[in-house]
Amino acid sequence: METAVMRRFYLFLSVVICNGFHLHGPSDPLIFQLGGSVMLPCFVEPPPPMEELEVEWKRTDSETLVHLWQDRESRPESQNQRYHERAHFFTEEIAHGNFSLFLTNVTREDAGVYKCAVYTKLDSDETLIEIKETERLIVSGGHVISAYAGEDVTLNCFVDSNIPPENIEEVTWKKMDEDILVLLYQESEVLTDSSHERYRDRVEFFSAEERNKGNFSLRMKSVRTEDKGLYICLAFSGALSDNTTVEVLQLGFSSIHIGIFVLCILGFVIGSLILGYLSFTSFKNNDDSRRALAIQCAHVLSPNITMFIVFILWGVTEGFVTEAATCSALNFVRILFLLWIALHLKTFQDYPHQLINRLAISLQFAVITLVAYLREYTSNHYTITICKMSFHTCIK
Repeated sequence: METAVMRRFYLFLSVVICNGFHLHGPSDPLIFQLGGSVMLPCFVEPPPPMEELEVEWKRTDSETLVHLWQDRESRPESQNQRYHERAHFFTEEIAHGNFSLFLTNVTREDAGVYKCAVYTKLDSDETLIEIKETERLIVSGGHVISAYAGEDVTLNCFVDSNIPPENIEEVTWKKMDEDILVLLYQESEVLTDSSHERYRDRVEFFSAEERNKGNFSLRMKSVRTEDKGLYICLAFSGALSDNTTVEVLQLGFSSIHIGIFVLCILGFVIGSLILGYLSFTSFKNNDDSRRALAIQCAHVLSPNITMFIVFILWGVTEGFVTEAATCSALNFVRILFLLWIALHLKTFQDYPHQLINRLAISLQFAVITLVAYLREYTSNHYTITICKMSFHTCIK
């Protein structure tokens, strides 16, 4: 009988005093750090009666039960295992209308929207609280690479961030010791034209799918001896930035290098020593025969053609395109110059004699001038282009 009277009294008290309730929570998302703790506020004024009070915390995306208060006590056996011993109530505050949830050891998977729902015999209400991880931008992957010339290598760079990939403003690869721009990713586009001529068409990122996962590793094809050095991968997003470095060292010689060395030896031994000796013997004996002329021509042609090929191969292997082109061209036109000063120039008659006389000097100067000015123009044009394309990186 007394119990029935008390229930009626609580019912009357609930109608008179409570007259419904409204839950309060933060309007803005709450920020957390990985491994830290976060308080999810949820409270009501005035406090509802404890009689048949039930408080339920759930995730809205999966309806996962985070915490339950029922029959005047917590029900840890009902909550999802992921939140076991991590989601807590302030038990002594329940009677004061404070149903806040304290979440510890926060993980990346905890980010999302939570619902605090309160039920009484007469009324119910709920509020939503969003928690999200503080913005981060962490670049990792630093390592050391040892490779042989001619091999393909990968320079690792991983961007760990909760920022959407399209909001990562820029990722830049640079060769630090020479301050050269290797490859630029800007506003969701890979700007291959921004690469220094030494790396153009030799470097690339992985697929767009990999970049969306934060993989901004650089794939470098046919690595050269000049590629040895320290590289830096820099990422920017608003006020956030980070970087990592990769060192390329111990570049060995490839089969092309060995071939170049062998050609140089053959050019020296055959072209300079053997043919040089035979040419000198012919001169000493005042030999004006066709055989002597053939030896003289071979003495001029052999080492220069050999070096012409060597410089072409060196340019392909090492990437010194301008230098290789210049030296190759000079070795080729040098043939005319040597014939011009040759002991047997008088043996050339009519048109060949005139051609050698007129072109030997002028052709060499023309080649030097053309290559020198072309290189200067290319360098200036590249500098202007890079400065226009990147506001974070301007190669001087």
